[in-house]
Amino acid sequence: MAADNADSTVEGPSRLASELERLTEERVDHRFKALPPDADGLTVGELAAQRRNLFTDGFTTPVLALSAERLEHNLALMETYSERHGLAFAPHGKTSMAPQLFARQLERGAWGITLAVPHQVRVARAFGIDRIFLANELVDAAALRWLAAELDADPSFRFICYVDSVPGVALMDAALREAGATRPVDVVVELAAGDGARTGVRTEAECFDIANAVASADTLRLVGVAGYEGEVPEATPERVHAWLRRLTSLAAELDKAHRFADLDEVVVSAGGSAWFDAVADVFSEIPELSVPVLKLLRSGAYVSHDDGHYRHLTPFNRVPQEGALEPAFRLWAQVVSRPTPEQAFANAGKRDAAYDLDLPEAQVVRRDGADRPATGVTITGLSDQHAWIRTTPEGELAVGDWIGMGLSHPCTSFDKWQLIPLVEADGTVTDYIRTYF
Repeated sequence: MAADNADSTVEGPSRLASELERLTEERVDHRFKALPPDADGLTVGELAAQRRNLFTDGFTTPVLALSAERLEHNLALMETYSERHGLAFAPHGKTSMAPQLFARQLERGAWGITLAVPHQVRVARAFGIDRIFLANELVDAAALRWLAAELDADPSFRFICYVDSVPGVALMDAALREAGATRPVDVVVELAAGDGARTGVRTEAECFDIANAVASADTLRLVGVAGYEGEVPEATPERVHAWLRRLTSLAAELDKAHRFADLDEVVVSAGGSAWFDAVADVFSEIPELSVPVLKLLRSGAYVSHDDGHYRHLTPFNRVPQEGALEPAFRLWAQVVSRPTPEQAFANAGKRDAAYDLDLPEAQVVRRDGADRPATGVTITGLSDQHAWIRTTPEGELAVGDWIGMGLSHPCTSFDKWQLIPLVEADGTVTDYIRTYF
C-alpha cells in the first residue's frame, strides 16, 4: 500500500506484538459466551493450542464463528486493491475493535487504523497503534487532555481528526491550551456529503472559515480534508462521484490559498465499504498540489464482509474484475422448539446476532455431523434470545439441529462477542479474536 513520508518506528509494532502476546494469557471463564465449560481456567493461548473442533469439542450454542480462510482472503484482497490504486489504507477499526485484526491489517501494509470515539483511540493506543485517524469531531475536554499527554509523551504517535465548525475549533483550542499541549493536533476539515447528510461542513465558504480558525489556533494544524461518501443522500454512482470531486476540489482550493504551506503532505481521505471504487476513481484524478497527497482510504467492514447489507453494496459487484469479498461470519444456533410444522425457534436472538439492518439468513442445517442446505428455512424475527423460524414442507428441522446463519452488517456482530473463535473449514478452532467495545 502507498505509504506517507514519515519514517516507521519499531516501538509501535514491538509494543503491539507484546500486548497481543498478553491476550493469550487471559483466563477463559464465564465472561466469554459459548466457550467450552471444561475450558474454564485455561489461558486463551492454551485453549487455542488444543485446536478443538467447534462442533464436537464442547462449545455451546449460540456460538459465533469467524472463518479463518475467508478472513485471510478479505485481508489480502483489500491490500492488493489499495496497492493497485495507489491508496494508503487506514481501515475503520470500529467495525471490529479487535487488536489482533488491527495487527493483521498493519502487517498487510495499512498506514494506520481509523476509529470513531475516544474510547476506541485509547484501546488502540494501549496496543501500541501509532497512526490513528479519528473520523469524528473531538471536543470533549477530558479526551483532549488525554490526547495532549499522549502526543507529548510519544513523538512517533500520529493522530488526525475531523473539524467541522468554528465553535468546535474554539473548544478544541481552549481544552488543549488548558492541558498545556506542546504538540499541535492535526485536523482535517470534514466536508458534509450533502444537505441532510450527517456531520460535516455544508459549504466551501464555511470550510475556509474553519481553515482560518485553525490557522489562528497554535494548538491545531490543518493537514487536509476528509468526509464519508456513504452519507450522500439518495446515493448513486453519479452523486457519489460528484461529491468526491467536491472534496478533492476543496483540497486544491485550500492548497492554492496556501493553507498547507508548511506541510510535508496533504491528507485527502474518504471511503466506507460501499463506494470505495468511486473513491479510487476520483482520487486518481487529484491534481498535483504544492506538496504530495496522502490518499487515505478508510473502508473497514471488508474484514468480515457480510451476508446482507454489504453483500449487495460492495464495489466488487460493480467492478467484478477486481475480485470479490467473502462473508466470513457464521452464527451457529440450536433448534430448541418445534411447536408446529411451520414454526421453529432457535436459541440465538438480538443479543447474539446483528439485527439493525437485515435479519440473519439461514444457510446450513447440521445434524449428526453432516451439513445440508437450509432449504425451506427462513428467519422471520429475533427476540432477545430466540430466532423465529418459518419452515415450508421441505424445511425439515428437529429439536437439537444446529442452524448456521449468515449475518448482515458486521459493525453490530463484533460488538456482541468478546472472544470469537477463528475457525478453519473443517471446524478446527485455531485462535480466539478478542474485541473491546
